[in-house]
Amino acid sequence: MFDLPFILSGLVLLILLGGLLYTLKVGRLVSVRQSEYDTEINEKTQRHPYLLNPVFLAYIIGIGLVIVYIIYHSTTR
Repeated sequence: MFDLPFILSGLVLLILLGGLLYTLKVGRLVSVRQSEYDTEINEKTQRHPYLLNPVFLAYIIGIGLVIVYIIYHSTTR
């Protein structure tokens, strides 16, 4: 059957994916609104808005680590 680390790993992966989807949803809503106090965005960031965003990098790294952890535990049993 399933053991506890495998179930918890799956739960963490679901939470990370849910947080990523929520962040994408909020990002779309915020990008629609423009404020007169907004400053110019760096040209490199404009070309790669997702790749240079630290929030998305944290999600990508977190999801990657959870997947590696799941694979590691599935192969050591």
